[in-house]
Amino acid sequence: MPPLEVNVLEVQPRDIPLYLEMVGQTLGSVDIPIRARVDGVVEEMHFREGRPVEKGQLLYVIDPSPYESRVAEAQGRLAEARTRLAKAASDLERIRPLAAMDAVSQQDLDGAVAQLEAAKGSVQAAEAQVEQARIQLGYTRITAPVDGLIGITQAKVGEYVGRSPNPVVLNVVSQTDPIRVRFAITEREYLRFSREFEAGRRNVDEPPQGRAELQLILADGTVHQHGGHIVSLDAAVDPATGTLTMEADFPNPERLVLPGQFARVRGVIDERKGALAVPQRAVMETQGLFQLAVVADDGAVELRRVEMGPRTERLWIVDSGLEAGEQIALEGLQRLRTGMIVAPTKASSGTGQDD
Repeated sequence: MPPLEVNVLEVQPRDIPLYLEMVGQTLGSVDIPIRARVDGVVEEMHFREGRPVEKGQLLYVIDPSPYESRVAEAQGRLAEARTRLAKAASDLERIRPLAAMDAVSQQDLDGAVAQLEAAKGSVQAAEAQVEQARIQLGYTRITAPVDGLIGITQAKVGEYVGRSPNPVVLNVVSQTDPIRVRFAITEREYLRFSREFEAGRRNVDEPPQGRAELQLILADGTVHQHGGHIVSLDAAVDPATGTLTMEADFPNPERLVLPGQFARVRGVIDERKGALAVPQRAVMETQGLFQLAVVADDGAVELRRVEMGPRTERLWIVDSGLEAGEQIALEGLQRLRTGMIVAPTKASSGTGQDD
């Protein structure tokens, strides 16, 4: 029978980055709940759910009638207080010259001065009540605190809001550029991660986590086109889980990534210079021992024991036992034996080291 045809790959050295990968979830870099700070009936909504809003844009209008009446009432009290102040000032102006001529007693003069000061205090209190009533009235018009995406409203027009059990948080505005990812790493991973980026610091006053260039891998396996960096981390390791929570920001101008998505974050913690890496499917493992099917130019097969290093996605770094330029079999591994003669064919594009 003719020799068995086997796809082979010529292994060449190259520089391979080693990643530390963490699992996390996306958040808005700013997530602000929109609250009803006064109770009443929602009369108007001025946005489209799930669409961008601008800072200061009107979102909701709560029935302002009760609060307008409170403003009017407070303004009436202020007018009364100012009238009493004017009378107290007039009384004092009349009594002061009489007291100078001893036409009235000193007690009468002191009483007039006290009445004036009390009237001034009443005016200040009434002015504060007017201001408070106007603030409450202002809360009936709810505006966007930041630029961002607004979600689905928790209350529709006509609903009474602002008091439990009715909605108090009406919506959430999320700033999605940059998008934030929260993830947790173990103590060991944190030490390795921190030391790596500590070595790359250029300024002693710059925190090491601020230098970390990270990649964001989305749920479909694609890599987000913008790199990110660590912006915050917890103050202590959680003793219950042995992990440290960290957050990273990634530019998101296209708004491709939304809050609440599953995501993986990875960062380079080492780089192997001139490493020999083979596809993981080309490695045979038996009871903790690893073998590669090395194919000579004449087609002779050698099952060779090798020492394997770290893995990177589909590749596996060979620490020892393989030389640059040698060929390894990629398929039919269970049928190959040392000494066999096969017909080697170069692996097609897409089945080699880049896999």
